[in-house]
Amino acid sequence: MSTQHIDELSGVSTTGHEWDGIKELDNPLPRWWVVTFYVTIAWAAAYTIAYPAWPMLTTATKGALGYSSRNDVKNELAAADAAKAKYVAAVGSKTVSEIVADDALREFAVAAGFAAFRVNCVQCHGSGAQGSSGFPNLNDDDWLWGGNAEEIQQTITHGIRFTSDPDTRVSEMPAFGEVITPEQITQVSAYVASLSGPVRDASLVEPGAKVFADNCVACHGENAKGGREFGAPDLTDAIWLYGSGETAVASQVRAPKNGVMPAWVGRLGETTVKELAVYVHSLGVGE
Repeated sequence: MSTQHIDELSGVSTTGHEWDGIKELDNPLPRWWVVTFYVTIAWAAAYTIAYPAWPMLTTATKGALGYSSRNDVKNELAAADAAKAKYVAAVGSKTVSEIVADDALREFAVAAGFAAFRVNCVQCHGSGAQGSSGFPNLNDDDWLWGGNAEEIQQTITHGIRFTSDPDTRVSEMPAFGEVITPEQITQVSAYVASLSGPVRDASLVEPGAKVFADNCVACHGENAKGGREFGAPDLTDAIWLYGSGETAVASQVRAPKNGVMPAWVGRLGETTVKELAVYVHSLGVGE
């Protein structure tokens, strides 16, 4: 005996499902929906045959069309490399001064140098090249070793106090805590701080100037403007690598910090070093 129930209002049989007195009519699906459903199934089956789809133990089905997104990326990268090849070759064959003088080549080198900077240099100099304590800001015009394109290239190429490179830039400020008295350190720190701002005790400035003349002018110069042959900073401006003020100056005089920058040419190659030099030169418009 059939238990099929016919809805009294519509005359359509129900599915037998009921929720809170609501019964579900057993209407057939619209033909367009059924056709679309089977078309999508056929499309999916054809797609898995035509394109890589089914995973296996160590690989996947290759697909009848032989398509590979990896090959697409590889081809795009090859096309990009081919497009920039002439610029890379030009950067490799020219000096940094010639690159800076060529608008198109300089624009390319700055872009390439920026990419290299983001990978290799931001860890110390910051994402905006603003530096931090002990790491110089590359956006200003205060250059310890010179700020023209060639001098920047030399610094990047061979590094600073990088013992593995025989041509590295070498200079070290001696620890004057072993040379002069604590009182003299206090005096010379007051003098140096006075060159760019006020000090706590102005009476220390004059004797500090004498201590400076006896011990510091050989590197920093009589006018305290520094000396690039030694990497000695200008002490008359407001730019300080290890902190400003008498306390910070005294700490540096007593037991100086001498930072190390690695030589990058061995790791990056001469072309990338040139691109980095041009990029850094562009930040503060160099010298």
